Amino acid sequence: MVIIKPSLEDERKDSLALLASVSISLGTGFLSAWLSPDMRMAYEMMHKPAIAPPGWVFGPVWAFLYILMGIAAYRIFRAGHDRAEVRDALFYYGSQLIFNFMWPVLFFRFGFAGVALLDLLVLAVLVLITTLKLSGIDSTACWLMVPYMLWVIYAGVLNYAIVAAGPHQIP
Repeated sequence: MVIIKPSLEDERKDSLALLASVSISLGTGFLSAWLSPDMRMAYEMMHKPAIAPPGWVFGPVWAFLYILMGIAAYRIFRAGHDRAEVRDALFYYGSQLIFNFMWPVLFFRFGFAGVALLDLLVLAVLVLITTLKLSGIDSTACWLMVPYMLWVIYAGVLNYAIVAAGPHQIP
């Protein structure tokens, strides 16, 4: 059995691809947060259901989830971006990132909680499709998306509870 060790150049390209993938994911979250100033204060001021976490939880959780998402996308890209099923999975990954980006802007910047809930519903479907597409290519990438999928469902429940409480809930 012959073991071929990757060249230093290949390892560098691989590391840059991982860094780029995680940076795109994290950058999406940072940009949407930047475009939605005072999210934490608005969240603290609104009437929330009993299952709502404290505001400080969101930053670390989202950072962790964005890192997992970026690693998943990297693993899929590495599986062969010239393959149709990989391009398809990455298309859905990119699509869900767009809806993920839009949610805080809709909810916090513009106060459109109902529209944000619709965005979350589409996001949840796209995350599910993305996760299923990843499962056929790389099972680890699929499992890396599961915490994100569960968090999006949880966020949807919170968003629904806030919408159901009435429009006066969002400062």
